[in-house]
Parts: sequence; structure tokens; C-alpha cells
Amino acid sequence: MPTLLDFRRRIRSVKNTQQITRAMKFIAAARLRRAQETAVSLRPYASGIRELLRSAMSRIESPEMFPLLAQRKEERILVLVTAGERGLCGAFNTNVLRAGMEFLREKKDKSIEVITLGKKSRDAFRKRTWKIAGEYTDVTTRAELGKAREIATEVMKAYETDRADSVYLIYNEFKNVMVQTVRVVKLLPLEPQALAAVDKDAPPPPIADPVDYIYEQPAAEIFNRLVPRYVETQIYRMLAETSAAEHAARMTAMESATSNASDVIDRLTLHMNKVRQAAITREIIEVVSGAAAAE
Repeated sequence: MPTLLDFRRRIRSVKNTQQITRAMKFIAAARLRRAQETAVSLRPYASGIRELLRSAMSRIESPEMFPLLAQRKEERILVLVTAGERGLCGAFNTNVLRAGMEFLREKKDKSIEVITLGKKSRDAFRKRTWKIAGEYTDVTTRAELGKAREIATEVMKAYETDRADSVYLIYNEFKNVMVQTVRVVKLLPLEPQALAAVDKDAPPPPIADPVDYIYEQPAAEIFNRLVPRYVETQIYRMLAETSAAEHAARMTAMESATSNASDVIDRLTLHMNKVRQAAITREIIEVVSGAAAAE
């Protein structure tokens, strides 16, 4: 049976762990504030550039002439799987990695290459048999446009050189502090129906008639410049959404761990008091019994 000293040691250990989890919760909350601002501010921009692309595409006679719009039979697939940099964030990494594995198994009859984003994604896919076309770490702790542009350049090069017939993004989208949604998005080739899709996170469209853009340059030239920017924006948004979702998941997990530590401390304290009370009662009985025997 544990002694009072054992209980005190266990309570001290749990309190030390509780201090760590509480500090990690505050750190995640501070980082979440900045990451959430970035993710939310990118949504209207992504919706706007998609609308502009749709308008420009409607004025081009042969959109398929552009390399990133070329429609090919889907035989070679490039998949970007984005997970977190660290653990201690609940089921955040598990959910996105499970979705990525399921998607790849569905496409098992195709030639698949994977680009891993985040240390957890890299570590998971190194243990699998799928070919890794690229690895990027330290990209989700804080989303950076420069890193997104670097990844976008590699992705567009792979598509333009026929290394990939389609490109997919798999990541966690930030909804709120408690909810993160796994999304599987087809990035390339650009399709009219994808550009025409309404982004539910974007501001509602005005009631007035849609804007008819006036282009100073030819629509084809503007479109040719907008497509790479669109790809960069989508990847940058993916990194920003993952960053916000990871910090939110970690904050929630650490808050739950801190609360559980309090419950464990309460239970250990209760058991310790029972043991101490039983010891005191036993000593009293021994004293009374000794006094009775002396009479």
C-alpha cells in the first residue's frame, strides 16, 4: 500500500506536469492569435483572386493552351500532405495523416508522389512505401509567403513537365478553437467549376450585379500571370490554415491536460488524507488498547 511519502511525491510530480501543460497552453494561445489573423485575412483574398481568374478564363478562347490548365488522363498524381511540426495536439496529426493514407490507397492504381509538409508528415511517410518527391519542415509553426512560393514553384514545375497529371492538397482547415476540418482539395489542373465554387468562408457577395472587369492588357496575358499567383495563394493559405488549426488543437489539448491534472491531484489528495486518517486512527487504537492493557 502506498505510503504518505509516495502520495506526496506523486502529487508533486503531477503539479510539475500541470505547470508545463499550463505554460504550453498559454504559448499556443499567443501563437494562435497571430496564426488565426493570417488565416482569416487570406480567405477573402483567395476568393477574390479565384473570381478574377474565373472572369479572365471566360474571355479566353482556348484556356487549355496554358500549361497549368492542360487536362490529361490522371495517371501520375502529386499529393501535398500537411501535418504539424510537433505532437501534444490531440488527434490533429492523426486525422490528417489518416485522411492522406486513405486517399493514397484509393489511388493505389496510379503512380503517386508525395510532398510532405511538417515534421509529423515527413516522419509518417518515411515509414511508408510511397515515393517522397520533397520534404519541407518548419513551415507550419508560422506560415510564410516565401516558403509557400518555393513550394508552389516546385509543384508547378512538376505539372508543366508532365511529372504529375494532377495535384492535390490534404490539410486541416481552421474552423474555430475546438474544430478543425480535414480537407482534400484538387489544386491542378485548374478547372472552371472549381474557380466558380463559392467559398463559404469568404464575405457574402453583394446583391448588386456582378462586377464586369475592364482589362488594360489582354485577358490571356493577365490570366497567365494570375495562375501562378493563384497556386501560391492556395498553398500559402493551406500553410496558414494548418498553422492556426495546429495551435488551436494544441491549446485545447493542453487545457484538457491541465484540467485532468487538477482532477488527478484532487483524487490523490483524497486518497492521501484517507491513508493519513487511517494511520492516525490506528495509532489512537493502539494507545487506547495499551492503556486498557496496563489497567
